[in-house]
Amino acid sequence: MRRFLTLLAAAAVAASAIPTHGFAQMRPGAGGPDDQQQDDAAKKRKRDDEWGDNQAPLQMLKNAGPCPYVKVLYDAGRYVEFKDGQEASAAVAYTGEIQGISAGCQYKDSDPIKVKMEILFELGKGPQATGSSKAYRYWIAVTKRNEAVISKQYFDLPVKFADGQDRIYAREEIGEVLIPRATATTSGANFEILVGFDVTPQMAEFNRDGKRFRLNAGAPAGAAATKQ
Repeated sequence: MRRFLTLLAAAAVAASAIPTHGFAQMRPGAGGPDDQQQDDAAKKRKRDDEWGDNQAPLQMLKNAGPCPYVKVLYDAGRYVEFKDGQEASAAVAYTGEIQGISAGCQYKDSDPIKVKMEILFELGKGPQATGSSKAYRYWIAVTKRNEAVISKQYFDLPVKFADGQDRIYAREEIGEVLIPRATATTSGANFEILVGFDVTPQMAEFNRDGKRFRLNAGAPAGAAATKQ
């Protein structure tokens, strides 16, 4: 699905800076580093097999300088919805994880920066799911690097799980993120583009604490995953 995010003004919106963190995580209660590495490697192989060649980076567009930094916000990179707020695998309703982002940009002279993006989502349905359809909400924010938010826009990602299916992949194409520049010497490196799910404070705290469940936590074994 192609999306568009356009910034109509260069003035920054008054807002606090958004913190960013690394992605390295360890499942609480898991084995040692070797076990974690083997688990991560197996997950990557499975994802690559299922996603095929659709993860190839976007073609680099011609530009007069470096592109904005594009990141997933750690606190909002995963979506884990619990029934009645109980943090247990048996209480999981729906889950999601932003698996990766490909991006390219283009600008010259004093033109605005045009950014194209592809976002890969992995989405799951747990034992407390109330139906086979779910609309996940996510956002894209443009900031002055390590400073204030310039623009933030929300998008809905509707998905449908087939019978017996508890996990799917979905790809979103962002056709254009337009970032005005004050002068022709303003570099794309002055900006960041952040992506995340629309999470509750409880979900954000769950992510910050490094807790996690499988995307299909609590679902029957053997359920298949397919592309969206």
